[in-house]
Amino acid sequence: MAYSIDAKDYFKSKLYTGNGSNSHAITGVGFEPSFVWIKDRTNSYDHCAFDQPRGVSQRIYPNNAQAQSTDNDNLVSFDSDGFTVDDNGITNANSNNFVSWNWKANGQGSSNTAGSINTTYTSVDASSGVSISTYTGNGSAGATIGHGLGVVPKVMLVKRLNASGQWDMYHSGLSDPKSGSIVLNSDANFASDSSIWNNTDPTNSLVTLGTSSTTNTNGGTYVIYCFAQKSGFSNFGSYSGNSSGSDGAFIYTGFKPSLIIGKYIGANYDWWMLDTARNPSNVANLKLYPNTSAGDATGVVLDMYSNGFKMYDGNQQFGQNGSSYIYLAWAAVPLVGTNDIPANAK
Repeated sequence: MAYSIDAKDYFKSKLYTGNGSNSHAITGVGFEPSFVWIKDRTNSYDHCAFDQPRGVSQRIYPNNAQAQSTDNDNLVSFDSDGFTVDDNGITNANSNNFVSWNWKANGQGSSNTAGSINTTYTSVDASSGVSISTYTGNGSAGATIGHGLGVVPKVMLVKRLNASGQWDMYHSGLSDPKSGSIVLNSDANFASDSSIWNNTDPTNSLVTLGTSSTTNTNGGTYVIYCFAQKSGFSNFGSYSGNSSGSDGAFIYTGFKPSLIIGKYIGANYDWWMLDTARNPSNVANLKLYPNTSAGDATGVVLDMYSNGFKMYDGNQQFGQNGSSYIYLAWAAVPLVGTNDIPANAK
């Protein structure tokens, strides 16, 4: 199947070394990112997330439930080829190793008025299936907001900004994602809670909210990241493990992954993240955990191929026989070009 975008123009896993100084420009991303997620690989500092709809220096933490904080010494600008950080150690500790994951949408965006709640800003790129929106809740069951993608999102991730609140995820690989949430900042299994999504799946234009304080309390402010699946760029799904070590389950994505995020959904096990920036060759063995502040951990997990990934670790966290897992993957190199000729991915 042909793809319509070049993956590297919309997503990039980028490494950098901190220098502890102001105005440290991180270049080589290849575009101006709308969403930047940064993790110190050397020390146990929190994950940090920044996006243009919320504005520079507005920091939230994917691994914990803290409210948004303002810090003018973190990410201070989104640039044409990356971003700039100041001297705060969480994003720029001297000599520490960092990884950033960068998504392109459409800058700060503008208000989307398709739902019963007008978003403050919605930054959307329909071609790559990425939408970022900020909004203020009204506490009404069945309230809706517009995501602007034009197709149904497969993954949604929402975080309250003006108070503590968990990162609620809707993931289409779950058996009934509208009935509750799997939480990014926790190792917990999926939990049923109809007040999160009002027991309603998203449509090609709207996200429906319940009355949960984590998604739609009256006066609460929120950010929501919505991702549609796009051939050659993103893939979201589930797989079953087989405990076969180096001959583990193969997951077809249609591209060579740049970033994979996964979670065992049968019990309390950490999320995991692997990328080709930290793991340029197989076997991929440097992993981070989105729900903890720990730095890089080692241990073989999987191989990344031109058309997907193959599990290498057969334990319960990654690939136990008969166990179920969800994953999110974004491309480094697509499998095919716009003319359906296979790409030369390694």
